[in-house]
This record gives sequence, structure tokens and C-alpha cells, in this order.
Amino acid sequence: MPFPVRTDSASSSPRPQRIAFDNFEVDLRPGEVRKNGVRIRLQAQPFQLLVLLLKNAGDVVTREEICRELWPRDTFVDFEHSLAAAVNKIREALSDSADNPRYIETLPKRGYRFIGKIRPEAPVVIAVAEPQQTVELVPVPPAKVWRGRMWILGMVGTVVVLVVAVLFFRLSRKPLNSQLYSHMTSDMVTVPFTAYPGVETAPSFSPDGSRIAFSWDNATGNRSGRPQFDLYEKAIGSETLLRLTNHPSEWISSTWSPDGTQIALHRLASEDTGIYVVPALGGPERKLHATHAPYSVVAPLSWSPDGKWIAYADAEDGKPGDRMFLLNVDTLESHEFPHDPTCNHEGNLTFSHSGQQLAMLCVHSTTSFEYFVTNFQGKSKRSLTTIHEFATDLAWTSDDKYLILARELDTGPELDELRVSDGAMRKLSLSSGGSWPAVSRDGRRLAFSTFVGHVNIWRRDLLHPKAAPVQMYTSTREQNAAQYSPDGKHVAFDSARSGLWSVWMADTDGSNLVQISHDGPAGYPGWSPDSQKIAFAMKGSDGLWNVYTADISDRVPHKLQTNVPETTDPEWSHDGKWIYFRGYEGVGHQLYRCPVKGGGAAILAASQDIIEPIESTDGKVLYFPSRNVNALMMMLPLDRPNAAPQPVVGMPNISVEHQWAVVPSGIYFVPQAAPRTICFYDFATRHNREIFKTDRELSDGISVSPDGRYMLYSQLDENNSNIMLVSNLH
Repeated sequence: MPFPVRTDSASSSPRPQRIAFDNFEVDLRPGEVRKNGVRIRLQAQPFQLLVLLLKNAGDVVTREEICRELWPRDTFVDFEHSLAAAVNKIREALSDSADNPRYIETLPKRGYRFIGKIRPEAPVVIAVAEPQQTVELVPVPPAKVWRGRMWILGMVGTVVVLVVAVLFFRLSRKPLNSQLYSHMTSDMVTVPFTAYPGVETAPSFSPDGSRIAFSWDNATGNRSGRPQFDLYEKAIGSETLLRLTNHPSEWISSTWSPDGTQIALHRLASEDTGIYVVPALGGPERKLHATHAPYSVVAPLSWSPDGKWIAYADAEDGKPGDRMFLLNVDTLESHEFPHDPTCNHEGNLTFSHSGQQLAMLCVHSTTSFEYFVTNFQGKSKRSLTTIHEFATDLAWTSDDKYLILARELDTGPELDELRVSDGAMRKLSLSSGGSWPAVSRDGRRLAFSTFVGHVNIWRRDLLHPKAAPVQMYTSTREQNAAQYSPDGKHVAFDSARSGLWSVWMADTDGSNLVQISHDGPAGYPGWSPDSQKIAFAMKGSDGLWNVYTADISDRVPHKLQTNVPETTDPEWSHDGKWIYFRGYEGVGHQLYRCPVKGGGAAILAASQDIIEPIESTDGKVLYFPSRNVNALMMMLPLDRPNAAPQPVVGMPNISVEHQWAVVPSGIYFVPQAAPRTICFYDFATRHNREIFKTDRELSDGISVSPDGRYMLYSQLDENNSNIMLVSNLH
């Protein structure tokens, strides 16, 4: 497609073939960037933006012009986020810096300018594109942030807990371009397919589109808090349920055989975790293959149209990272799909209806999820787009021209349509968003899962743990991650009571509630030792999360200036000299420490999944979970240079990353084996004991008052999920 350019440019010049600068060359025909002749990966949209800036080298290209040229009016995007992401991709490809730019200069609130020198042997020649219509940007009012996804019940869905909020703008909606999205109609109808108590999720259509298999945890008599999913089947238009399994499991995903006679399911259930098949009309299960899948987002399956292969993801025993595999249905032999070393995790390997292509998801970090399409051999992989929100599953439309994606935004879950030809993406015009999408083979119906939940902060008297808990900081909006100040006078916590997830502070009795952060979505507060400052993560106008600090007297956030481009999960050292945080630079996560006034940050530990550093009260040890869910608690001695992190001996895996708290004598935590239980690990004895049980599932945040008397914790007081059915998809 031609690159759109300004209409006031010279119209008589021929279209350029290449643009060269420094040691880079941009070839317009194949859409490639090369450095010293070596190709550099750059996705389609960042490439278009780079060409637009090059063609206007030395001139400011305004944000409005960029929006008009790159996102025509019939394409919906989160403009602020997408523009920042595209600029960051260009800078990564060119090894450029926002602070000291050599090529791409930012002009705040105006736009961007290419400031490099175009090589004279490759002059910039600008052709006139078709006139484009102006897109009006309309600010969206702050809305509720969906976090935690505890209904996924301790699986990696809790990655979204890290991303506490995003303030974004979206384009005003116009009638859909009938040529671009001709398969979508304005008469799409969304109705409930299930309305049972508990959690119904992960739907899959029968080949003829008349029935849907789904997973259901009805929560009846379940006091342990552990999920109890079984697989059910129901015809569209009927309320007669067929129960296909009788093995309560932590999670089940399913896919139908092409002939509709069998359903394959991926069960997560301790030693019984694996891939099974069951007759579609009911009957005994048959196990095909044992797996080590650790959480729900690894569990989706896809059965090839020729019936020979089942695509799945798994965690190789003893190795970091999730990988993709193909299971031969006849021989039951499995082989790993070619792995991309730039991917921290890989999953969602999904066959197109033609069987000629597969879609897949590459997780670079918890803020970078890249979608690809590839062939059966995995040798011709092509990037479609990168998103920065947690994603669950994907589905092909019947014509194989689009992918339906589910992602978690600050406004809640959203279903988007991604065009395979060029990676253009837009939101589906539905009455509600959701997750775990499935599309019928004829393309007429879409099914997805919706969630309704509410998180509150509760207080328990640890001297009388059997006494009734007290709900604190009551609100109709969600709130969590409460933290006592070291002097015991205040509590900082996350709340969406203002419409946007922000950091709030109150007295310990709940009075004198004040808002600390205002300018962007923020969360996960941590106190300075003198109780006068709060550190927290907040998303800036550049689209990146970073650590900020605010004095409680003036409540003005100040960004922690450091050499790490994106930071979160801050925690003060016991002596107040350092701030620990998690950083994103390259693949995976790193734990850093830098002076409280900013400056160079030193890496303390690096891994694919390590999360949330907290220093011991004596400052000798740094504790952190090994991953987001079902995590080992790790410890790093701070007084021994070059020491390697080691597991905390005798402490069981914790359920979710933010469900623990360090006190002088030990660690309070929520164990993976009992996610409705608060336990205590004693440093002296290395023994664990139960403190109390809760009536509901727990969410983010545990904090103990300085005198050891009270505990604050977050509880998911409402937790339901239903499956919705969309008719007239095309």
C-alpha cells in the first residue's frame, strides 16, 4: 500500500524507492529497514511512521498529521498508546534515545521530527497520496480498571494485576468502512449463552456451530478456594446441559475435532495435568499426553482442519518459559514448534480454517505481547502487531482474514479484530467486552466469557483471628493493595473510586481520605521508612510505567529519574537510602536498586518472570517471588556481593505475586495449595502455620500494622463469569 503523505508536498516527483541516512537504508517497496546491509525487524505501523518522518525530514510532523496519515477515520486505535509504542519501536530499531535523540526528536504536545541527515545520494522525493479525512480525538472519561482477574483463579491472568491502569484517548466512532470490514454488520446481537452461578468460561464451537463446549466452576460447596472446573456442553437455544467430565480441575480449555465426534481438553490438575479426548456425546475420557502447563493462558488447544494435529503450549519441565508444541493425534508423538529466542513465553498456537497458517503469541515481557502468523513449519513468521495489555486467547474468523483478540485494558476486557494482511486493529462494536473468544466455523457467531467482580479491602485482628473481619475504606468501586505506614498512622492503597485507578491515603480508621496521584493511572504504593513519602508506579504521557514518589504533605508526584526506561513495583530500603524496583529492558524482568533521589540503577537479579522486590526489616536480604503465580519465594543476600538468589527453605509456593508481606519474624502469605488461607512462615523454625481462612478468594495486597495487631488484605467479594453469544457476526 502507498504510504500516506502530506497533500502540500510536490506532486510531480516520482515515488521514492529508498531513503538512506547515516548507516541505515529504508527500502519502501518491501517495507524493510537495513543497518549496514543487515535487516532490522520493524513492524508495519512503526515503519510507516518512520517513512512519514523521513519524507518530512527537518520539519515537525504534528500529532494530528500522524493520526490522519497512519490511522484513517474508520480505524479505531488507542491513539496515545499506539503512537508512543510506534515511536519507541522506531527508537529501538535505530538505537536512538528519547533524552539525547540522534534521529527522532519529540516536541512535547506538538509531534515529532526527523533530525538526522539524509544522504544526498538518496534524496527524499515525496509523492502525493489520496486526500485523507481528519480524525477527531475525543477524550474518554476515566473508567473502571479491571485488574487481577482472580476469576482465572490463580493462573497467569494475574499478570494484569501488574498493570494497574491506563489513561487513554480513543477515536470518535464513524460508520464502519464496508470494504475494510465488510464481514461485520451493525445488527450484531449479544445475548447470554449461560447464566449459571459461578464461573463459566473458555467456550469452543462444534464444527456445525450448533453447540458450545465450555468450562464451569459452579463453586458449590467449595470452601478451599481452589478452582473446580469440569467440561460441559450445551446446544444453542437449549438449556439442557451435558456434563462431559467429572474431574474437578484448576482449569480446562477445549477444542472440537474437525468431524465433531470428539472434544480435546487441556486439563490443569496437579499430577493429572495433560491433554485428553472425550466423545462429544459423552463417554469415557482418554489421555493423550501429559503436560506441565502451569496456568490457564497456556492451556488453549487448536485442532488442525485435517484432524492430524493438536497445537498446544506447555512449560518444559525444569526449563523457564512456555513453549508451543504439535501433538500427532495418531502416533501421540509431540514435537516443539520452532522457538523464537526473543520470546520470553510463546503460546496461543492456533490453526487457520484453511490449515495453511497458524497464529501465535510471543510474550517479550509483561508489557509487550506480539502477535505473529506463520506456516506449519514455523519458518515464515510475520509480525502483525504488538500490544501492551495482557491477552488471553485468539480465534480466526471464517475467511482467515482476521483474528479476534481478547485483551485487558484499563476500561476492562476488550475484544478486538486484527487484520492479518497488515496488522490493522480495531475494537469490535459489542455491548460488552470479554475474554476467551471463539468463532463458529461459518463465521456467523462469536462466543466469549464476561466477568463480574468486586474487590474490597478487609481488616483482621491477628490477636483474635477468628473474630469477624471488618471492611475498610468502603466504596462501590474496586480497591486493593493496602499498605500500613511504618508509623502506623496512615494506610496507602489503590482505588478506582475517582473513576481511574489511583493511589489514595487515609488514616488507619478509614477517615481523612485523600488522593495522592492524579495525572495518570497509578498503583502499588510503598512507604518510606519515615512515613512521609509514598512510592508508586504510574503511567506517564509517553505510555510507559515508571516509579514516582510523592510527599504526603503536598501530594505532588515526582518521577524517579534513572537509566531504566520502564519501572514498576517500587519498595523502599529499611534505611531510606534506596528504592528497589522491577525494570523492563530486553527480554524478561530485572530487579534493580537506585538512590532515592534517582541516578544509575544496579541490577540485583534478572530472570524471565521475577516480581516485586521487598527488603527484610534488617536490610540484609531481598525477597521476591520467582514468577507471577504458583511462585517460589526467593531470597538474595544483600551483604554478599555476587550472591545468587536461593529459594526460601521450607516455604511453600505462594498463590499470586502480591499476596505476601515481610515482618521481622517471618512472612505472611497465601499458599498456592489453599488460596483462601493466610499462612505464616517463621524465619526461626522454618515452619509454616495457618493464621485464618477467608470466605472469598483473595486479591492483591497483604499488610501488617507496625505493632503486629492488624492485617489488611484484599478480597474478591463478587466473582461471576458468564458466556455471551454474538449472532450476525457477518
